Amino acid sequence: MTNRDPSLPPEPQASAATAAPAAAPAALPHAVIMQIVLGIALAMFLGALDQTIVATALPTIGRHFGNLDDLPWVVTVYLLTGTATTPLLGKLSDIHGRRMVMLGAIAMFVIGSIACALAPSMMALIIARGVQGLGGGGLIALAQTIIADLVSPRERGRYQGYIGAVFALASVGGPVLGGFLTEHLDWSLIFWINLPLGAAALAMCWRVLKLVPFHKREHKLDVVGAVLMMAASVALLLGLSWGGRLYPWLSGAIVGLFALSLLLWLAFAWRLRTATEPFLPLAVLGNKVVRAAALAGACNMATLIGMTIFVPLYFEVVLHLSATQSGLGLIPMMTAVVVGATLTGRALMRVERYKRIPMAGTSFGIAALIPLAIAPAGLPLPVVILLQTVVGLSIGTVFPISTVCMQNAVERAQMGVATGAANFFRALFSSLVVAILGAIVLGGLGGSAGMEMEMLARSASAPQLAHAFRLVFIACALVLVLGLVFLNILEERPLRGPGTPPAAIEH
Repeated sequence: MTNRDPSLPPEPQASAATAAPAAAPAALPHAVIMQIVLGIALAMFLGALDQTIVATALPTIGRHFGNLDDLPWVVTVYLLTGTATTPLLGKLSDIHGRRMVMLGAIAMFVIGSIACALAPSMMALIIARGVQGLGGGGLIALAQTIIADLVSPRERGRYQGYIGAVFALASVGGPVLGGFLTEHLDWSLIFWINLPLGAAALAMCWRVLKLVPFHKREHKLDVVGAVLMMAASVALLLGLSWGGRLYPWLSGAIVGLFALSLLLWLAFAWRLRTATEPFLPLAVLGNKVVRAAALAGACNMATLIGMTIFVPLYFEVVLHLSATQSGLGLIPMMTAVVVGATLTGRALMRVERYKRIPMAGTSFGIAALIPLAIAPAGLPLPVVILLQTVVGLSIGTVFPISTVCMQNAVERAQMGVATGAANFFRALFSSLVVAILGAIVLGGLGGSAGMEMEMLARSASAPQLAHAFRLVFIACALVLVLGLVFLNILEERPLRGPGTPPAAIEH
């Protein structure tokens, strides 16, 4: 989710269904690889920034259009369309090449940004954000797949660290930039700023992605499977977004959405078994390394996103920091995520028993959450910052391992769809965890559906606040425990290294 993150013998000419494990990527010079990484990092920054920059502008946007009730949709619809189309873009990149699909995703994102800036009404803005999400959702997965095309799994973590830095910059800088532009200039600038960034990303990717190795393959796109998967995920995400906020969790609307999602997922599972070339190949879904790596990464991504959302509120209402101080308080944790991912990625080039690193890191992260759960209102601020920094460092150790192990275990013909699917399930699990944490905070504060969480938190008593955030930190620790279980069952296969013949170049 996903953020993320910090590929055997030559591939024969065979169909996607029967292809043997594919050739390792071409050994491009480090300087050329860095040019490509810089180009895709800029493209990724576009998608990651728009997940955060809008947050601080929402109240101003609501007042501008005179519509506060539909404000959550400005965020939700971007996540909905982005999450649902991530595996679709991954599959398309396997068919048509990374370059053209990446350029198309950037163009779609820029078109959506222009429509957002010019939106005459709240409904028009919501629709434009959906268009923006269609492009933005695939940028992250495509970037990870391109890195897999460039370097072998053993070397890949070195470059995943640069990608992690993009997420940290977007997570910390997005709210600050959004607040500044909205307060001192105009809210529409949070969308106009994507034009020069998008133009630069298009120019760089147009040039450097010609160097990305790519084998043209004949695939069939399973449109029915794609529609079923997207519809099932949209119904699920709507239920998670509305449940406990607009409607009670057991209301007819929420139960109906979950029932519809279940039926669509069952139909999708039937499609996987009957389609000649299903949207998500069973060879990918049935790969035990892919499953364990994706679930371990999802647990850590969900914890990171959950803490990014709720820790600033904890700083404000429990530790009584200002909004600006709360934003600054996130910087050590987010920086630690990048440091953990970068160091782990570089260690992949040198160690054989690489799984020990994230297992040790996750254990330290769980241990750091225990004092926060025991005394959420009784710890000095420096201690709180230190403990959360340890949590960030531990989460960072998992991202490069989970991504590289997953890509190391699949055929190169399935690299795009596997990476897209992993990011898709990370996003789904993150949405589930965030919904659970929101329900925990509302329940701990004595609230119910339809109540504004921040207003409720500011009026709650000190014991209520301590109880609510104690449960939040306990829930985060339990999710990391689940991630540790998946890391433990993850098969530690030798990572493929460089040295195979160069692959074809896409033009």
